[in-house]
Amino acid sequence: MPALRLLIVEDDAASLELMEEVFASLKADVRGMSESGKAAELVNKERFDGIFLDLEMPSMNGFDLARWIRNSSWNRSTPIIIVTGRDDRQTMKQVFASGATFYLQKPIDRQKLSTLFRTVRGFLYENRRRFVRVPLHVDVACVVEARQLQGVTWNLSHGGIQVDIGQLKPGDPVRLSFRLPSSATLVDTTGLVVWVGEKRQGIRFEHLNPKHEQAIRDFITEVEAQEMR
Repeated sequence: MPALRLLIVEDDAASLELMEEVFASLKADVRGMSESGKAAELVNKERFDGIFLDLEMPSMNGFDLARWIRNSSWNRSTPIIIVTGRDDRQTMKQVFASGATFYLQKPIDRQKLSTLFRTVRGFLYENRRRFVRVPLHVDVACVVEARQLQGVTWNLSHGGIQVDIGQLKPGDPVRLSFRLPSSATLVDTTGLVVWVGEKRQGIRFEHLNPKHEQAIRDFITEVEAQEMR
């Protein structure tokens, strides 16, 4: 499985260097940044598996950057770990209200960072699995209201699918049928159109039965394994 991609935003050079070194030694793919403004631009361009934010930063502090991330197109569901020297109850409320998933108490050291990483690693991988997309190019049948439409799929995740069907609008409830090429499983499920582009539409699965959910999980795992060879 590919290494976890971590973003660290920390304006203290020594702390940033330590976090980069420790997480890289634990086989993570680490991107460190000292300017929160540049980090805000980056999270709208690249997806990460986990984001570590210093709370006290000039320009855009950790609270504001966490809220920005939660509204970003790529990382709205990425786990956020706030790194702070504060331990009062009001700060903790603000940390989680801003969208953070965990927090790490300063001062930090190698042991504390290593322990945290090993604690959250499984959660980060599981979160990645929910949103990873793999290519899927098969025919798809779609029923919306009384219309029966035909199209093709583009890619697939555990939670949804991108298609080229046309005549769909955001908010449309749909019924989809498509066949997974490796197992020949026919997936028949309901979904909700969550976005519409010029040539693609994004549909979130609403009621996957356990059999189809497992078939999709197996297909994604198979494609990921092939891409790593």
